[in-house]
Amino acid sequence: MAKNIKGPAIFLAQFAGDAAPFNALPTIAEWASDLGYSGVQVPSGEPKFMDLARAASSKTYCDELKGVCAEAGVEITELSTHIQGQLVAVHPAYDAQFDGFAPPQVHGNRKARQEWAIEQMKLAAKASRNLGLDACVSFTGSLAFPYLYPWPQRPAGLVEEAFAELGRLWKPIHDAYDEQGVDLAFELHPGEDTFDGATFEMFLDALGGHKRCNINYDPSHFVLQQLDYLAFIDIYHERIKAFHVKDAEFNPTGRQGVYSGYQGWVNRAGRFRSLGDGQVDFGGIFSKLAQYGYDSWAVLEWECAIKSAEQGAAEGAPFIAHHIIEVTEKAFDDFAGSGTDRAALRKMMGID
Repeated sequence: MAKNIKGPAIFLAQFAGDAAPFNALPTIAEWASDLGYSGVQVPSGEPKFMDLARAASSKTYCDELKGVCAEAGVEITELSTHIQGQLVAVHPAYDAQFDGFAPPQVHGNRKARQEWAIEQMKLAAKASRNLGLDACVSFTGSLAFPYLYPWPQRPAGLVEEAFAELGRLWKPIHDAYDEQGVDLAFELHPGEDTFDGATFEMFLDALGGHKRCNINYDPSHFVLQQLDYLAFIDIYHERIKAFHVKDAEFNPTGRQGVYSGYQGWVNRAGRFRSLGDGQVDFGGIFSKLAQYGYDSWAVLEWECAIKSAEQGAAEGAPFIAHHIIEVTEKAFDDFAGSGTDRAALRKMMGID
């Protein structure tokens, strides 16, 4: 049977807020459904939407969460653990910035913050299984990223040591996910040590090729890096287990290029856009993913420097729906087939 991409779905993180309908799972799920989405990707650390510890320990509670979404007309696609994954590995340069992502009781305590993040990741593995989900999307964190540019010259072995430590930290987490039958799908994102194909391979090697180490494909980050995001699918399609549908554009000038001159998002050469407003070839992407049998969700992640979130969300569902390909179950020239006759085949080729 042909495998079709599921969707459209929407990542809720950028829409969570203190006002209705964005302050509770039932109301935001109904909002998403009314816009035409059939799935929601839920940030696991957002207490407005779920209690992660409770979801890890109670299938009954998870059934309730699923029921709330089903009543609204959507289903949960994946849990997001981007924030917790980020905090598994934090370079000291980022301590002050990332403390705000952690609970107050671990602020200023690197070891306690890391332990909290690792425990959160393991809870999300159990919660994903209780919810009947096959993948969880995340970040790897970063130890080497401040040394991205090779000046001043990096000491020999620094990058290798960073990835070895990432492997040490993440191996038990991946094992916990394997026990639950859940894939970890990492968003390859600048600011993480895994931000492109080469660094993903380094991370995968550090994990001994762990089968649960996979990719949340997001072409927007590749546009900003000027990476061939279609060839990326050809190379890594077997590891793509989740898909963020996000647009971007790169418009270099005489003043700035890939690094964008420390400018704010509106004035950067590379910036995220709402679907259809950027340069991403989504027709090519959906075709490639369909070609390789990707059958999980297409999830809008809205981040735009210009357009409002409300308009971006409203336009996103029909945009994704338009691009989802109903994969054919037969070849276009089947009508001209004449069956298989081995004797006739041999005669055609002059084989006695």
